[in-house]
This record gives sequence, structure tokens and C-alpha cells, in this order.
Amino acid sequence: MGRIGRWSTTVLGLALTTAACGSAEPLDAGEQLTPIQRAPIPDNEFTPVDLEDTVDRLVAEINASALRPMRMAVVLKNAAGFWGPVVTAATRAMAELGVVGSVIGPIALSEDGPQPDEVQNEQIAQAVDDRAEGIGLAPFGDLQTTAVDEAVARGVHVVTLDNDVAASKRSIYVGTLNESAGVTAAETLLEMLPSPPGTVILHGSTNEAGSAGLERTKGAQDKLEAAGYEVVVGQAHWDLSGETEDVEWMTAQIAAADPPVVGLLGLFNVSYRCAMAAEAAGEAAVPIVAFDFDPITVEYMRQGRIRATHIQRQYYQGYLVPYILYGIENLGLDATKNILAPQMVDETRVNTGLDVVLGDKVDAYNDFLSSIDANQ
Repeated sequence: MGRIGRWSTTVLGLALTTAACGSAEPLDAGEQLTPIQRAPIPDNEFTPVDLEDTVDRLVAEINASALRPMRMAVVLKNAAGFWGPVVTAATRAMAELGVVGSVIGPIALSEDGPQPDEVQNEQIAQAVDDRAEGIGLAPFGDLQTTAVDEAVARGVHVVTLDNDVAASKRSIYVGTLNESAGVTAAETLLEMLPSPPGTVILHGSTNEAGSAGLERTKGAQDKLEAAGYEVVVGQAHWDLSGETEDVEWMTAQIAAADPPVVGLLGLFNVSYRCAMAAEAAGEAAVPIVAFDFDPITVEYMRQGRIRATHIQRQYYQGYLVPYILYGIENLGLDATKNILAPQMVDETRVNTGLDVVLGDKVDAYNDFLSSIDANQ
């Protein structure tokens, strides 16, 4: 990756320690590959049986085919926090598949360097130059359309996760369906609210450039408004300096709301800021529902301040993507889609679903994540 001068990426995990995507040695098309054997997953009340069954069916079909070696790369936005389970799962899946591959990230930028989406476009191009036959991509959005289409034009399968590049020629999207996820989160909060009138603060997205966040926010907002509540929407900020801005904005909204605030709903991994704002406003008893399983969110749940959260199963997103890429390469796209059909909501999208975790289940869910090495 030396041709890119102002940024760098790190290979986070190797499916095979003997080679990465940039290896100069060609793959042997006649190599005899052993059948795929998945690592066992402990039985648990939170295990997504439908997703596990789908992977098992995919493995059975792949093992019945003429197994071929493959190179792939999984390109992520980050490696820490929310993304930690994705790294673990993608690396595990590639090891089980026996592919030559790597998980790529995080992005290190200089002040005068390119933007993250530009860096990711370079990462995609580099993976293609390194002869990857499949790329799993957690994109920043439609800004990756051209890079994805250029990769596909060179014969590379692309599967997106977490966020989509719907206008591109990617094969499949794997992840949360954002509008329905917003509806689910709103439904969870509605069970805790008094009858209207009342105001609900939505810590979501107003950013037109972020379609996924807007879809999730719209789903929640429409559901809450249909139930008779006033909804005030604010933009979440992901950088550490944005915490003060988010908390101060929500605190001011709580103080000014008419009718009074009866609940707060956060839709991203920084949802714990809703609890910070409620405390700052002297409204510590107001119901709060969150998203994702950040350690700070978990602590607020243990304290009873956040009553429920919604997990996007990012571990399973990271785990499914290498298997889907391998299926497309070995079985073909249509055959792979037929196997994935129980989880597909249309011709190109796989819904990995949500885990709704109530406050009294937080430790049990944390134990489940530990059992699959998926803690953040």
C-alpha cells in the first residue's frame, strides 16, 4: 500500500498467517481443500438460531461442491468499540474457510490528508490490485459507489455490511434494516411511556448525507408521532468532543419541552449520552432506551438508568460476510441467495435482525457475547 502517501491502514487479523492479500504467490487452483468445519457456538437464549441454521446450510452446500481456494479482504471503518466483534467474527470465519484474507483498518489520517471515504476508496482499489476475489465492505455510504463498481467491473464480488451502497453493483447487503430497527426501538420505548401528551427526545440523525441513520431515525420518529407524542430530533456526534454538544443540547431540550419530556431514545452506539443529559436536567427517572452495547451503556443499564437497548448483531454481520463471499465464488450468486432466502427481505438484502435486551438481562447478554468472543 505504499502508493498511498498520506494515510495508512493496519491488517487487524489474518485468516491464514502464511499469506495476506498482497502475497506475491499465486493460489493453486488444483489445491485440495479440506471440508469446512465451523467452531461450535454454545447454546444460549440469545443465540440467533435462524442465522446459525442458514450458515450451516451454506456450509453444507459449499462442502458438497468442488472447493476452490480464494483471496478476500474485509474493509472496515474502525476496529474498536462497535467494530471489535466484527473483526473477531470476520477473522474467525476466514480461518474456518481456509481463505487467504485479512481484515483491514483502522484508518490513520493526517490533518492535511484525504477524508475517510477517500481513504476507504483507496483501500478497495488496493485490495483489488492485491488480487482479492471478494471484498466485504462496511462503507461510509454512497461515496463508495464508484469504487465498488470499479471493483465489480474487475471481477471482484462485493458484499456490504452495517451500511449499504445500494446504488452500486454490490452483490448483497448484510446487516440491520434501519427503518424497521427504528420502529422496533420506538416500540420498546412506547411500552414504558405514560399516555400522551408528552415529548420524546430522539438522539438520532438529521444528516442528509447519512442515509442509514436517517432511515433509522425516521422509522422511530414516525412510530412515536403516530402514537401521539411530540418528537424532538437531534443529531448524534460520534467524536469525543461531540459528547458535550450532545449532552448540552438534550439537557436544554428537556428543560424547554412543552409538553414535558416523558422519554428519550438513542439510536446509535453513543446512546448513553441520553442518560447523561437526563441526569444533568434533573430528570433521572425518565425512561431511556438505547442502541448497541457500548460499555458505558451497559453500566447505565446495570444502574437502572437505561431500561433497554438494541443490539445489531454486528458479530454475525462480520461472520456471515466471508461465508457469503465464499459461497458466491464457489456456488454462484443465485445459488447463494437461495440458501440465504430465509433471511433475505428482497433480492439483495440479508436482515441479521436485532436483539432487544432489557435491563434485567444485561448480564446474561454480556455472558452470551463473552461466549462467542464478541464483547466490545
